[in-house]
Amino acid sequence: MKPVFAAIFLLCLVFSSSLFEVTVAASGFCDSKCSVRCSKAGIKDRCLKYCGICCEKCKCVPSGTYGNKHECPCYRDMKNSKGKPKCP
Repeated sequence: MKPVFAAIFLLCLVFSSSLFEVTVAASGFCDSKCSVRCSKAGIKDRCLKYCGICCEKCKCVPSGTYGNKHECPCYRDMKNSKGKPKCP
């Protein structure tokens, strides 16, 4: 019984590590895009947080530091609980 448990554990470990690599790669994309998007923000850490959330969900970030949200409809259409735009 122990060899079966060890094999299942190893398979789970390998699978979870491959998912981690995909997540890290995606966040690298978002980090670079959001650092450009938020470069002129007054409250940079908040901008980076919400830009990162929107980027992870939408897989895109509009170009430039302001506007251009037509380039990414998902990013443009995300709203917070008060109905205002969520993404910077």
